[in-house]
Amino acid sequence: MRQVEVDKQIRLNDPTISEEYSFVTKIGTPVAGTGLILKRLFDLSVGFVGTVFSAPLIIIFAIIVKLTSAGPAFYKQERAGLMGKPFMVIKLRSMYQDAEAKTGAVWARKNDNRITAIGRFMRKTRIDELPQFWNVLRGDMSLVGPRPERPILTEQFSREFPDFPKRLRIIPGITGYAQINGGYDITPSQKCRLDNYYIEHYSLWFDIKMLFGTVRIIFTGEGAR
Repeated sequence: MRQVEVDKQIRLNDPTISEEYSFVTKIGTPVAGTGLILKRLFDLSVGFVGTVFSAPLIIIFAIIVKLTSAGPAFYKQERAGLMGKPFMVIKLRSMYQDAEAKTGAVWARKNDNRITAIGRFMRKTRIDELPQFWNVLRGDMSLVGPRPERPILTEQFSREFPDFPKRLRIIPGITGYAQINGGYDITPSQKCRLDNYYIEHYSLWFDIKMLFGTVRIIFTGEGAR
């Protein structure tokens, strides 16, 4: 495949999207091939089943979130998707309302005091990510892939780590190789290295192994804090 270096300046004219989503980054050629067709069919089938079976759990925890802290049960946030295209990710809210009002966008860290008590449990068990099955059905995300970052953090890390933008060559995922091998404590440089390894070696079997690895983490709590 001919490598085409994409000098991509994303400047959105949509007034509903923050002007902070403007950065020049060299992403590279998007991943292509018949394997992506199998990946999408797998996403749709598992995503549909996941949506149906997770609905009762999502409702229960949405109620708990509303009863235990001020603010909405669900949380939407702009993320950088395939080739930098923005989309809104949906999660069960695990942080206090307006947690970043004073600090701005901050990389998640160990023992993060912005996270609520029930939020810690949801993050440990990945329950807060369950609403993203809807993102998978919409085509914004895959079951497995690099976790999507906020545009402002993508811009920042792209300046610090030249290979960071290459994570945008493939559709982002609910879970991924970096999450299984690093969890919430992973550094941007480690995330960059692991995500690009996944992209270079991705396959349907690799995705299946990552899903089993995620299930193991849910029950053991490894890599999730």
